[in-house]
Amino acid sequence: MAEWQFAESRPSDELAQLSFFSVKKPQASGVIEFVITVKEFANPKEDSLRFFASADKQTNQKAAPFTPCGWGESLLKALAECMVAIHRFPYEGA
Repeated sequence: MAEWQFAESRPSDELAQLSFFSVKKPQASGVIEFVITVKEFANPKEDSLRFFASADKQTNQKAAPFTPCGWGESLLKALAECMVAIHRFPYEGA
């Protein structure tokens, strides 16, 4: 357990450490940059939900807007799931 995780005195606070990543998605309209935020929870409800990744933009905006995200027991798994989700649907602008 990392030192920062001991700062949480109440589990209801859901303390999390944030990591940021950037990925570029090339498509016909141009290259779109997504910023992915990964949260590492100090005390997750389940170990498989320790990391949560979420993109800053939605995709598929015209039909059914979708915010790419991913969960995992490691930063790598959550980040990889989010990146797969970014490429699942086109970015159709704001």
